[in-house]
Amino acid sequence: MTRIGITGHSSLSADSVPLVRKALTEVLAPYSDGDLIGLSCLARGADQIFAEAVLETGGKLEVVLPSVDYREAKVKPYNLDQFDDLLMRSTLVRYMPHKTAGREAYEDANEAILGGIDRLVAVWDGQPSGGKGGTGDAVEAARGRGVPVDVVWPDGARRE
Repeated sequence: MTRIGITGHSSLSADSVPLVRKALTEVLAPYSDGDLIGLSCLARGADQIFAEAVLETGGKLEVVLPSVDYREAKVKPYNLDQFDDLLMRSTLVRYMPHKTAGREAYEDANEAILGGIDRLVAVWDGQPSGGKGGTGDAVEAARGRGVPVDVVWPDGARRE
């Protein structure tokens, strides 16, 4: 089994979503033999697009939630159905030991993903993180550990 994690921007523009979905599907295509496990925190944007692509490729989805209250505290009402659908379709859900969502919880979730993968996919525009625990930090940490990183940022993609 190949274990691939995701890090990426949550605030993708609506017209970027199909571009990112297509690029992620292409990155995951070599793993369509059913030996893929995708790890995601299920944040809106890149994490959820990746999770859908993993399932469509025939892989299994493992979810790492940063805190017990993550769904209630961070998932927007318009995104609840998609979040719940992906959560129900996952084979494993792991909660970080935090009651409330916040920077430390996100850092621990990133660490849990980085510690359990063979490669990382980053939906990343190449800009530095605005704070600890962002996409750029996850890419830097993965590279520092020797984890291969596939950066996905198709032409025309942009953040909101």
